[in-house]
Amino acid sequence: MAEGKFVSYLRVSTKQQGASGLGLEGQRKAVMDYLNGGHWSLISEVVEVESGKNSARPKLAEALKLCRIHGATLVVAKFDRLARDAHFLLGLSKAGIDIVACDMPSANRMTVGIMAVVAEEEARMISTRTKAALAAAKARGVKLGGYRGNPTDALVEGRARSVAVRQERAQGRASDLASTIADLQASGLTSLRQLANGLNQRNIPTARGGTWSAVQVDRVMKLAQHA
Repeated sequence: MAEGKFVSYLRVSTKQQGASGLGLEGQRKAVMDYLNGGHWSLISEVVEVESGKNSARPKLAEALKLCRIHGATLVVAKFDRLARDAHFLLGLSKAGIDIVACDMPSANRMTVGIMAVVAEEEARMISTRTKAALAAAKARGVKLGGYRGNPTDALVEGRARSVAVRQERAQGRASDLASTIADLQASGLTSLRQLANGLNQRNIPTARGGTWSAVQVDRVMKLAQHA
């Protein structure tokens, strides 16, 4: 039984299908059948007319953005509506959102996860081959470089990378919210408190899932300016 917030993504491959609705109604019905019952809300339905082989998907990017803003799950009728290319799907697995396909509702993260495991295994094999090549070079008398620093330096570097990742995520969310905040400002909401209330009224959660305050809006707006 479906629970929570969802963004529906429908895709057809030709302009003729997009104009006639051919294929869209079947996808829409599959999504609504999946959502039937439970406690859920459909934030938006996003439709794209594009080949599954093309990785340039502005409407899919819009759907992912809506999911990040609202903390929603992306729902599609079938996984092939997203893409038929494994590497493209692996990129989606890093989008930071949940994805569910109506034809395999229990296989959402598992399916993308399997592809991620395959990619990781490929990376491991490359690493193994690299180590073997270095060992062979060393056996031939080639001098190899390596880390000679203080272990504390490595710890500091690791912490710095962690901070950088968190900052990058915060910057990305600020960019996602920039257009929404601009819409609120265009509607006449100018103060930070008014903008916070506007975001709360749209049921857009903060990064930690809470409600907005003026201070948080100010922080996001400043981050967006440097995006």
